[in-house]
Amino acid sequence: RPPLTTPLLPILIMAGQAPRLPSQDATLSDDSIDSTRAANTIILDAEGTKNLGIETVTVAETDFEESFFAIGRIEHILDKHAVLSSRIPGRIVELEAHTGDSVSKGDVLARVESRQPGSPPPVIELMSPISGIITESHVHLGEPVEPDLELLDIVDLSKVWAVARVPENLAAKLEPGATLAHIRIPALGEESLEGTLLRFGTSADRESGTIDAYFEIPNPNNRIRPGMRAEFSVVTEVRTNVMAVPRSAIQGDPSGRIVYVTDFELPNAFVRAPVVLGSQNDRFAEIKSGLFPGDEVVTTGSYLLGFAGGGGISLKEALDAAHGHEHNEDGSEMTAAQRAAAKAAKKAAANPGRSSSAGPLTFFLATTSTLLLILLILSLTLHKKHTSQSPTKP
Repeated sequence: RPPLTTPLLPILIMAGQAPRLPSQDATLSDDSIDSTRAANTIILDAEGTKNLGIETVTVAETDFEESFFAIGRIEHILDKHAVLSSRIPGRIVELEAHTGDSVSKGDVLARVESRQPGSPPPVIELMSPISGIITESHVHLGEPVEPDLELLDIVDLSKVWAVARVPENLAAKLEPGATLAHIRIPALGEESLEGTLLRFGTSADRESGTIDAYFEIPNPNNRIRPGMRAEFSVVTEVRTNVMAVPRSAIQGDPSGRIVYVTDFELPNAFVRAPVVLGSQNDRFAEIKSGLFPGDEVVTTGSYLLGFAGGGGISLKEALDAAHGHEHNEDGSEMTAAQRAAAKAAKKAAANPGRSSSAGPLTFFLATTSTLLLILLILSLTLHKKHTSQSPTKP
């Protein structure tokens, strides 16, 4: 006897309801694209990428510097400071330079009329003893001068000292002549200079628990001036083969750090990648997990990417254009059954009149099939009952 459920399949088909195939509910194959990719991918056009100023670097293993942060100041080098004075008493009759002027060694800076008799009295030229900048003037035109008076202060600023206030407990990790520091002077913007530790100060600050550490840095354009604030990243150790990225690539809050990685196949597409951080210095952050060597991570523009992508094309549309065939909304490859269903849906959408005109006929066939099924069930039930009630032959 055929199973009673057999007529249900044609009834569902005639009612216009396609049976769900097992393959449509099947799990995606292992080589399909991660279903979370759509939610974590930001797709821009070429103009959007340019507007955000996107720049990337390639992840690689490199030497990583363990360091600590310190603040300090700029000072001039003591043996590069000179004073202009007069060997004879007299009066300033000419003043050729003023505070802030750059001078060279041998330039005439002032003229002094001596007190010796004469008509006119003898005039002595005062020349600069070094090349540098006049940092302070102590004299005015016509002012009397004496040999023991300082007239002008001149400082050679081609090199300067950057003095860091180092915690006493960290001073033991530093070695004069070997320890390096990356030094940033806020007045100069984001530019970073490198200096070598020369020596420590002669005494520690009892209140702050710090000791001065002197680093020498070049100043070719005389842009660095004494008294400027300086920020130090003092290197204490260098580790090799450490995977690190620029700190500008790191986004998110401390409990959930992310970076943006360029998509491996789509142009102008960037994927949010959660990462676990290790040590950090002033320039780089160590990556414990979440990235691989060769990944392209966004540095400049990474912060703005968190607010972008709302009006761009979807991951499905981008993959369809790149591969020349359709994908699921999450970016995964369609199975054969999914492609057939999508094709049928498109065909039905393209012919809405045909579906609506077939509606009454479909309803009639479905109703008729249902009635026939009910009659069949009743007939079988009665037949079974009649058979059970018939007397058994001896």
